[in-house]
Amino acid sequence: MTRTKLNAEWHKPALLTFAAIVLAHWAEHLAQAFQIYALHMPVPDSRGVLGQFFPWLVKSETMHYGYALVMLVGLWLYRGGFKGRARTWWNVSLAIQFWHHIEHALLQAQAIAGHNLFNRPVPTSILQLWFPRVELHLFYNAVVFIPMAVGMYYHLFPSAEEEAQHACSCAVHARPKMAAQTQTHAA
Repeated sequence: MTRTKLNAEWHKPALLTFAAIVLAHWAEHLAQAFQIYALHMPVPDSRGVLGQFFPWLVKSETMHYGYALVMLVGLWLYRGGFKGRARTWWNVSLAIQFWHHIEHALLQAQAIAGHNLFNRPVPTSILQLWFPRVELHLFYNAVVFIPMAVGMYYHLFPSAEEEAQHACSCAVHARPKMAAQTQTHAA
């Protein structure tokens, strides 16, 4: 029942809330990248915005895993409201986030077990064997965000054909259902 509402009458406010969470997370990553590359801060000192006030937060695998899980669940929950091209792009984002979540689950498991894989001094994901963590997570967040944003664009601005199948009020140029039906009957 609730999932049905999330993809119908609650879809727009739910997506706006989800988008705000995603953009806040992006802001943290961009702040950290700015600290590293523009301010030349050492990586351990470049903790984004929240990490400046709550340093333990950035070092917490639980916080990173929690966000990965929120993203995965959000992409899964809201996909029912997407149709056509929007759904295709949303599904691409969901598939990539599924892998990103696996990487964070591996990091979380190492933190819980107190044993790091690959003889590393810190919890290490599979792709971290080849790429530094900061850059890897900027990449992950970009490759999840880009198809998600494309899906949102097609959801907000559907083609005329897709708009006819649109079940929610998210479309920016959506015509009220009553006016569309009246025009059809008048013809």
